[in-house]
Amino acid sequence: MSGAAVSAPRVLIFSWEYPPVVEGGLARHVRKLSEQLVRDGVEVHVVTRGDRFRLPGEPLVPRARLRRRHVSEPEERHGVIVHRVREPDFPRDDVDAFIAWVEHMNEDMRAAGSELGGGFDLVHSHDWLVAAAARKLARRWKVPWLVTVHATEYGRHQGWVGKHPQSHIDAVERRMVRGADRVITCSAYMREHVAGAFGIAAHRVTVIPNGIDPTDLQPVADLPRLRARFAAPDETLVLLVGRLVYEKGFHLALEAMPALIERLGGVRFLVAGSGTAEAELKAQARGLGLLEHGTFVGWTGDDVLHSLYRIADLCLVPSIYEPFGLVALEAMASGCPCIVADTGGLREVVPGGQRVGLRFRARDSASLARMAEKLLTDDALRDRLVAQASEHVLRFDWADVARQTAAVYEELRGARV
Repeated sequence: MSGAAVSAPRVLIFSWEYPPVVEGGLARHVRKLSEQLVRDGVEVHVVTRGDRFRLPGEPLVPRARLRRRHVSEPEERHGVIVHRVREPDFPRDDVDAFIAWVEHMNEDMRAAGSELGGGFDLVHSHDWLVAAAARKLARRWKVPWLVTVHATEYGRHQGWVGKHPQSHIDAVERRMVRGADRVITCSAYMREHVAGAFGIAAHRVTVIPNGIDPTDLQPVADLPRLRARFAAPDETLVLLVGRLVYEKGFHLALEAMPALIERLGGVRFLVAGSGTAEAELKAQARGLGLLEHGTFVGWTGDDVLHSLYRIADLCLVPSIYEPFGLVALEAMASGCPCIVADTGGLREVVPGGQRVGLRFRARDSASLARMAEKLLTDDALRDRLVAQASEHVLRFDWADVARQTAAVYEELRGARV
């Protein structure tokens, strides 16, 4: 109605992780977006899961006493109202068991959301893991359903999704994208990928990049002591960060290391992360004679991770499939020069022309070695890239991310589906 006051939107967000339950970058994305939306006047409720039979701040509950569907009292975290559903640990080595676990989690989340009684202007879900719960509630309440696609099974497996379990996950994602009233992706690359892989019109997909808050990247107090654990003062430290899975391309970086060590000498590598390819990568490093030149430190907390960016001389992001490239953004925000694969969303995070960072030919370890040598032997280039990157990262601001997301909310608001 013309001239009528417009109330603030009330949004229900679904995510399978939300701090302090953190599996990867998704939890941080949903938290930062939600908190900024609240600051901008949006009422945000998040339905997510508790951790290991308990809710944050509670003691461990024995399995025998666990009631499967148990929702915490709502907790307010920086203005965001969080509703946690108690779930057991998810299976890590059995994909079929994990899919069954996801289905149970969705039913629990649907029930938890149902108990909130509706009154939301829209439902916003993140990735396939919570699609079923979000879709059912949006349709029940007759409100728009917005989906953010952070990555796809099709992309992770380079299109090889014809066999189970990849075919199952791909089918869930296809139904999700086709059934949603609007889709958000983090890069123009992902918009084209999602539209092409799932057969939807590109105009149904809105591109909103991820954000970064440099004030979150707080290191530990004693950086020299931390660096001394991994490299001598006269050695060069090369950092790789992320999930240890094939699509992250860490095997390409390991292939490049012998040539880099031979040409420059005194080069050490550090791999921070865990994943299904960890044993294979360690075996590769052993076969290349690299174990005496580097370290696999496994998963690290944020304080250590942010410190690793500060002590490294170079961060490599050699991904085969990369929807966005948050590691590159974090490295640049921390003053660590970056070399990324010339592929996917990384092209939007690190533009061409040897500005803010360098690119190497994707899937080409020799190209990676050449670019690394170029950066590590040219101090003027390094200093210029670091200075340019410190300005470039300011473009990826959570206030802008939230403003663009709220604009999508307003477009969808009031629609009946």
